[in-house]
Amino acid sequence: MKSCPACQRTYPNDAGFCPVEGTPLISASMVPIATHEDERVGTRLGGRYEIRRVVADGGMGRVYEGIDKQTDSRIAVKVLHDDVARDEVSLARFKREYEISANLPHDYIVSVTDFQRDEQANVWLLVMEYLDGEELRLALKREKGMAPARLVRMLSQVALGLDEAHARQFVHRDLKPDNIFLCGTREGDVVKLLDFGSVKDKNKDAKKLTVLGTTIGSPYYMAPEQAQGLDTLDARADVFALAAITYECITGYVPFDGNNGPSILLAILTKDPIPPTQRGAGGRHPIPPALDDVIEEALVKNPNIRTRTVGALADAVGHAYGLEGDHHAWARTPMPDLEQRAADATARVMRARSMPTRPHGIVAQSDPFASGGAGGGAAAGAAGMQDAFAASRESEMYDASAAGVPTGRPAWVIALAVGVAALFVGGGLALALVLGK
Repeated sequence: MKSCPACQRTYPNDAGFCPVEGTPLISASMVPIATHEDERVGTRLGGRYEIRRVVADGGMGRVYEGIDKQTDSRIAVKVLHDDVARDEVSLARFKREYEISANLPHDYIVSVTDFQRDEQANVWLLVMEYLDGEELRLALKREKGMAPARLVRMLSQVALGLDEAHARQFVHRDLKPDNIFLCGTREGDVVKLLDFGSVKDKNKDAKKLTVLGTTIGSPYYMAPEQAQGLDTLDARADVFALAAITYECITGYVPFDGNNGPSILLAILTKDPIPPTQRGAGGRHPIPPALDDVIEEALVKNPNIRTRTVGALADAVGHAYGLEGDHHAWARTPMPDLEQRAADATARVMRARSMPTRPHGIVAQSDPFASGGAGGGAAAGAAGMQDAFAASRESEMYDASAAGVPTGRPAWVIALAVGVAALFVGGGLALALVLGK
């Protein structure tokens, strides 16, 4: 490995200059590690992971850049905070993230290589490949949207990664812009899906880390069945979340908004989003009318009539922009080529509203939120009120910073909103307001 003597960043042996500092790189072993107030910098954890610099602090741990001296590779090491390490459920989630990611080797899923306790340092650490780039969240904050070709390429790569997980009965359950990492290359972004610690394992003998009725996820991107904590949740919840992310990339706004967590969940359960062509009117990029139908189907509240797979969603978005082919090809098509093809199709796709994307003669499906339905209706709403957010103690599970909700907000407030919303949707019952201090 090579290192930059100015900023301590590490690079592969074939790199010549640091893109950040512009300085020539030299062998990492020849670059003394700068002193730092963090006593871990300059040490070796787990007997093999040399810590070079601090990268970021999160709710669950501190992230470092380092070198795996055994493989001579660049790595990221997350050292768990002491309070997290003392929590058995949190530890189990990190262990599961390691185990699932290790079983999902894929070009578009971050590689997690180790999870262990360093007895000498008395810390737990999660080790993964080091990624250069930025989270989708940062790109959206800066650009207030995403160009069509870049969006299609990103969705196509996300779909390929998620389809692999779904085929093995893993539901990500916490898709959001923070967990989609964009690694810049000469041909365009290469996506890496992050954080499989919230996964719902649908395999028969899977160990459950949450109880029935528990809600896991981030409010802005949560499917209705997920907001209610229904055990019937499956891969279609990830379709809903990816559609919500797509909506935000197209319009610059989330599809379901609110002043706090409960109001966001209430909107998800009871309201329909403003069509993208209306919400994003006047934006930097033209929005084809066909996207209104694509997003409507992908964000429908009944999962039985929702877009079936993330791959189908990526295909529908690409076709709405006038592209030929499918997500398997678009994921690997260089950005200049996709941009030209999307530009050539702009006039055609903007002329008139397309026919609805749903197939003709669709067979009616039962609504899981209908009154009297299995697991739905008023009964589900009442059950959901019991402990709808019992597991939201983990700040990375409940995206409080994104929702603008203090992390100390009582769980009963959120549970109340979910339960009341379920009563509205499920049975059309009279609303009873419960007030408390």
